[in-house]
Amino acid sequence: MRFDLITLFPELFAPFLASGVTRRAYASGQVAVHLWNPRDHAEGNYRRVDDRPFGGGPGMVMMAEPLAHCLAAIRADRNEAREVQAPMVLFSPVGERLGQAGVQAWAAGSGAILLCGRYEGIDQRFIDAHVQRQISLGDFVLSGGEVAAMALLDAVARLQPGVLHDEDSARQDSFSPQLDGLLDCPHYTRPEAWRGREVPAVLLSGNHAQIAQWRRGQRLRLTRQLRPDLLDAARADGLLTEDDETSLRLL
Repeated sequence: MRFDLITLFPELFAPFLASGVTRRAYASGQVAVHLWNPRDHAEGNYRRVDDRPFGGGPGMVMMAEPLAHCLAAIRADRNEAREVQAPMVLFSPVGERLGQAGVQAWAAGSGAILLCGRYEGIDQRFIDAHVQRQISLGDFVLSGGEVAAMALLDAVARLQPGVLHDEDSARQDSFSPQLDGLLDCPHYTRPEAWRGREVPAVLLSGNHAQIAQWRRGQRLRLTRQLRPDLLDAARADGLLTEDDETSLRLL
């Protein structure tokens, strides 16, 4: 899959793409990342990409023309047929909330063009003409779309085959279908006792059936405590068993 990122700060991505377990996806080309700076497609000696907003107000607005030229260069480089062109995605507070189901859909796709906005925003005419989807990480505002783009790339890259050390790692993540959309359970490692706190005895028992039952119970407990909306969704979808309901009554 291929992601083309339009960003005024391509240098932010160099350490991100070369660090951590997900670097395998980028190095192998499983997730190909191409960086494009709209300044390279702006006119004039100063390569200006922003201007004051009509109607007044604070801050600056990214101009449509440099972005349009940058997008045209990306389309030419991708050399795609018009009917199969990659979608352009803008990270924006007005976008749809990104969740694990969305990440899994992106991970199974062929990529996209990601637009990282800056300043007060982007000229709405460019958005109306070229943006197919808008995505938000949550109800908060970032300085730019670069952090959001990294979040999406990281979430997608770790789902690619062979990127994680163990394929089961992704299947046991919070929100995954394999966990029925519940939160994951607590995890422990050595030593068995740490500053007066003990590892739950069941995890040391070697009884895999009991361990699985304990983990399921903990997932139900944490989800009810911290994200009851996820528990309600799992129940509505018929994903909770009679044993689950019994566990919830006993927790």
